[in-house]
Amino acid sequence: MARDAPTGLPMAGQPPTERADATRNRMKILRAAAAMIAERGAAELSLDEVAKAAEVGVATVYRKYRDRSQLIFALLDEQEREFQQAFINGPPPLGPGAPPGDRIHAFLHALVDRMETQVDLLLLAENTSSGRFRSVPYAVHHTHLSILLAQLIPEADSAYLADALLAPLSATLVSYQLKERGLSIDEVRAGLDDLLRLMGCPLSH
Repeated sequence: MARDAPTGLPMAGQPPTERADATRNRMKILRAAAAMIAERGAAELSLDEVAKAAEVGVATVYRKYRDRSQLIFALLDEQEREFQQAFINGPPPLGPGAPPGDRIHAFLHALVDRMETQVDLLLLAENTSSGRFRSVPYAVHHTHLSILLAQLIPEADSAYLADALLAPLSATLVSYQLKERGLSIDEVRAGLDDLLRLMGCPLSH
């Protein structure tokens, strides 16, 4: 029996309300973290070193970001806000106006596109204390898919199917597929399309 689809999306990544000096410090921290990741990779990110590079106190960094995963999600936050605007209010097929099957297809492909450029950041965030499933972006993505799946397959458990469709987009799995199995991004997309066809999800392209 299908569960009731959620009626609203909890928007992730809302800009914080803060003083001007706090905003300056936050941006210095994020710029320093991004530069360190670009130079040395996400796995080497250290909050203490970020504080030194940003020229702010270590306590300032830890007040804003309890652990490395929170800082990683903050770095991903701007891209997440843009992505949410695209699938909630943007043009079809990712945004409203296309059939649910087309929107699901476009949504999953858009997530793959993000993986192509952000897999190391997402991998680090996924394997730290907060984890993937406790993150607000995962909740938003799951709710969005659940709504579309309930429209497409009313008799199914849309919440379960949403988890099932998001599972192959774990950064751990995608990183393994790209780096160990040697798959291309196009092959990852094709695999998702095959999964959608097995579920009976119509694809118009």
